[in-house]
Amino acid sequence: MRRLNLTPLSFKRHRFPPDVIRHAVWLYFRFSLSLRDVECLLAERCIEVSYETIRCWAKKFGPAIARRLKKLRPSPSPRWHLDEVVCRIGGWRIDLWRAVDGEGEVLELLMERRRDTRAARKFLERLLRRQPVEPETITTDGLSSYAAALRTLELEHLHRPGRLRENNRAENAHLPIRQRERRMQGFKSQSTAQRFLSTHAAVYNTFSVQRHMISRSNLRRFRAEAHAAWAKATA
Repeated sequence: MRRLNLTPLSFKRHRFPPDVIRHAVWLYFRFSLSLRDVECLLAERCIEVSYETIRCWAKKFGPAIARRLKKLRPSPSPRWHLDEVVCRIGGWRIDLWRAVDGEGEVLELLMERRRDTRAARKFLERLLRRQPVEPETITTDGLSSYAAALRTLELEHLHRPGRLRENNRAENAHLPIRQRERRMQGFKSQSTAQRFLSTHAAVYNTFSVQRHMISRSNLRRFRAEAHAAWAKATA
């Protein structure tokens, strides 16, 4: 874990203690829970707080915590997988462009109404600008917009198009988003979806693990490191 000097989060002018706010935000983004579910879990601990208050906490502190978690993450794999999935928001067809690395860590996502070369280039430029490593390969599905955008960026030599099996990493990475979308009964707006999914991705990257592929001792160590990163990001 990188050593970074992070400015402490400010919990001033909040009626509830910081530990309660941290725990509520963690529950909401870590698990497939609705705001009312989190309210019930806190009530079981004799903490009476409304779901609207939890919504305000998630909106205020979620993006800040996500930025801090990203700073604490190690550099991702240079093997990138790109894919897009359709979301219905307010009757509109919105495409969610997503990129994951070879280990399934979410690198970047972008909500766009278009599915053309312009949208693909916007997403790729955003992805390249925000990553600390240069890609070695970029695997996509057969969408021609990727090839055109990579050509304009002079990265076509890294492109691995149309290889469905090789892009299963990106396809499987959509599952947690679909689960949250169903639990929330759909996203209410494009900006709300972008903000929530960006925060959810940072928390998912911190706590997600393929349990069947590691030993119990390594799982305990991983969980301890994840909670330590969360504690540092929310301090």
